[in-house]
Amino acid sequence: MFVTRQIFKRTGLYLSRYSKLSSSCYYYNNYQQAFHSNLPLVELSEEEQMIKDNAARFSKEKIAPRVREMEETKMFPKDLLEEVGKLGWFGFRIPPEYGGSGGSLFQLLLIAEEVCKVDPGFSSCFGYQNTLTSKIILGYASEEQKQEYLPRIAKGMFTSVCLSEPDSGSDAFSLQTRAVPDGDDYVINGRKLWITNAEKADLYLIMANAAPEQGYKGITCFIVDAGTPGLSVPRNEQKMGLNIVSNCPVMLDDVRVPASNIIGNVGGGYKIMANALTDGRIGIAAQVIGGAQGVLDIAIPYVMERKQFGKRLFDFQAMQHQIAQATVEVTAARLLYYNAAKLLDQKLPSVKEASMAKYFATEVACQVCIQGIKWLGALGYMKEMPVEKFLRDLVAATIYEGTSNIQLNTIAACLKAEYR
Repeated sequence: MFVTRQIFKRTGLYLSRYSKLSSSCYYYNNYQQAFHSNLPLVELSEEEQMIKDNAARFSKEKIAPRVREMEETKMFPKDLLEEVGKLGWFGFRIPPEYGGSGGSLFQLLLIAEEVCKVDPGFSSCFGYQNTLTSKIILGYASEEQKQEYLPRIAKGMFTSVCLSEPDSGSDAFSLQTRAVPDGDDYVINGRKLWITNAEKADLYLIMANAAPEQGYKGITCFIVDAGTPGLSVPRNEQKMGLNIVSNCPVMLDDVRVPASNIIGNVGGGYKIMANALTDGRIGIAAQVIGGAQGVLDIAIPYVMERKQFGKRLFDFQAMQHQIAQATVEVTAARLLYYNAAKLLDQKLPSVKEASMAKYFATEVACQVCIQGIKWLGALGYMKEMPVEKFLRDLVAATIYEGTSNIQLNTIAACLKAEYR
């Protein structure tokens, strides 16, 4: 229960009645799973509800008033990042022995959904680190690498995972960045595109092929620190949405790194990324459903007050049906990501469930945003209301970490294996 005490001390909450439980996260999680195994999927434990409520309070009081400021400056305010650090969100899934909170993926996503109800971009400052970078380092790095980097990530160090390239997006097998052995080092050359957090990152995890003759089995994950000669970030891309998040090309020109900077082993990079993307896809589902719920929370009160033809908009049956359908779909998508996250936390197969959650949630969220704009009419199209920003921010989720078509391919491949 030490893990939960750490989380709640940081958030100003504390559950003393669990204080006699083992300090091991493993034993606590087993206790929690056994105790709640017969509860409905939507029913949260007391500690989960507290995490969710605290995240909602922080989002409404601290983040919401500054959304427009962040959109215009395209920066995370330093004071807000400091407060996020005090809450323990940067290292939420990192074990306490490395300076983190030791929480679960499901708990993290409860936070992410609440944050995304006010700003889908803000959650990237902590969600990306927890679902991708920390996942990779915890799962595959050496103990020395963990000791070196995890405490820094838990304190708020920005990181980037560099996979996509000009000719290698959905088709990761065609990755062209090369890592050539040279004595005790590797020399990396290539170009990465659309890399999240690249402008702010102090740590890059570079996917490069160290054995091209073996195809994707040569893909290897390298740790490259910011400032390493030959690594450059020439610009921040101008995007339709998610303006607070930097997405940049990363240039690699004769970047020399020691072989000790390899995570896992030579040729293990593709497996590492495939594993990490499962977490990331569930995380994306939570984020976009938070955004979709944010749209509903704005639009439904509006149509219950706005009158046309002598009636409230909500009193028209067509409007009721559209809102009801949107609410059903958002709830269904939330259950998909709840289920996938709980499967992953229990180390059960979750690849298909992760793709199902991301595919359905991202498609639903985009449609809810479009509907929300229609329900608000001309006001919905104005920047005075945040619904147009939700649409611009959320549509990107149908593309990154696997497009909607890639998710369908993954689901189909899982079904093929199941029915073979």
